[in-house]
Amino acid sequence: VQLQAYGGGLVQAGGSLRLSCAASGRSFSGYSVGWFRQAPGKEREFVGAIRWSGGNTGYVDSVKGRFIISKDYAKNTVYLQMNSLKPEDTAVYYCAAGHPIISSWSRPESYAVWGQGTQVTVSS
Repeated sequence: VQLQAYGGGLVQAGGSLRLSCAASGRSFSGYSVGWFRQAPGKEREFVGAIRWSGGNTGYVDSVKGRFIISKDYAKNTVYLQMNSLKPEDTAVYYCAAGHPIISSWSRPESYAVWGQGTQVTVSS
């Protein structure tokens, strides 16, 4: 599977953006899809993940209640809806696919395939 992440941009604090992660080559079936972000000078941080089959989701505490991960079977796409954005959400966002168990969702090494990043900038 190959991934393409898109939908980033510049938004004011309090605004919303929706990122997309589209799969090509094969479907997401059997995969978990994670979203990560990396701000300048910081390590890559887990944002959240979804299990394609079943739809279980999990999020880092800092985005709970603001970000929602969803999927579209027909489009073979996973979305990251980001609401109430804050300047500290500014980062390059990546999607990744793999077969981690739920307890390993937050570990980048659990994911075998990564999309290119998309920049999200939140202005204050």
